[in-house]
Amino acid sequence: MNDTPQPANTDKKLTPLRCLTGALISGTMAMAMYSLTSSIAQTYATKPINSSSPIAINIASAVRTLVVGASTLATFIFALATVGLVALAGQIILQRLKGTSDAAE
Repeated sequence: MNDTPQPANTDKKLTPLRCLTGALISGTMAMAMYSLTSSIAQTYATKPINSSSPIAINIASAVRTLVVGASTLATFIFALATVGLVALAGQIILQRLKGTSDAAE
């Protein structure tokens, strides 16, 4: 009766190497997004809005703000994921050094 697909049972262990690999990928994405955000902001700063209509100027500045804001948000999400994964790797290492058996569960 239940036709919903069940997720595959993955028995992958949580290891510091997996955490640090994820942190490396996330950190690379954060640096790429930072570069993109900086480039977008610099481009918008050097190219003024050319219009005589106040409504068009307001809309253009709002769109510019949204673009820079979305790019900045993505940058900080990737950076926060990087910090979290590095901290998780550290926590797993500390738990293994202390001898806690439930570190990988």
